[in-house]
Amino acid sequence: MDNTTGFDLSKVIDDAKAVITNPVDFYRNMQKSGGFVEPVIFVIVMAFIAAIIFTLFSLFGGGRMAAAGISALIVVPIMMLIGSFVSAAILFVIWKLMGSENNYETAYRCVAYSMGILPVTAVLTMIPYLGSIVPVLWGAYLMWIASTEVHGLNQQTAMIVFGILAFIGVIVNLSGERTARNMEQHMGKFEQQMGKSLENMEDMTPEEAGKAFGEFMRGMEEATQGK
Repeated sequence: MDNTTGFDLSKVIDDAKAVITNPVDFYRNMQKSGGFVEPVIFVIVMAFIAAIIFTLFSLFGGGRMAAAGISALIVVPIMMLIGSFVSAAILFVIWKLMGSENNYETAYRCVAYSMGILPVTAVLTMIPYLGSIVPVLWGAYLMWIASTEVHGLNQQTAMIVFGILAFIGVIVNLSGERTARNMEQHMGKFEQQMGKSLENMEDMTPEEAGKAFGEFMRGMEEATQGK
């Protein structure tokens, strides 16, 4: 890798391929400095590609899924860019506590280039639960490699630290996906009920309307609790 800061799509793609196929060599040869422009561009391109993949899949879902997919073209790159800086700040502290002597820019570069896996994980998100597990484990694996190859930290120590973080991340993601799926099911039922209720709105008493709303709220509460 060199220190050029211009946009070079072929280089971005080559870096992404290297992160996916040979992360050890990539991080071993990664420049620790050179500015933020190059890694920021890398994050934006990878996030945009992932958003395109998500949009293409979502178009087959129609309705809310299609709308969400189109908005992802704008939202995903922005969120990933912000997330890259926040994640780098957290990992910078962790690496410092582990004994790293590198600065924040190096930490950011480690995080930014790990997003080379985004196009692949975007496809995996279409697979229930697998899409919540693989990105976390893969990301933790890349940060373990970065810990040893870039920061020169002990392999076993890094494995323990990022193994724990990966375990926590998987549990949180699986819980979140389960809650989201439960809520989606309850929303579908609610829409059906509302459709029927609107047809009979004139014949429904205030007590019946209140009861229907109460049943919906209980269903939403159960969904958020994972029941």
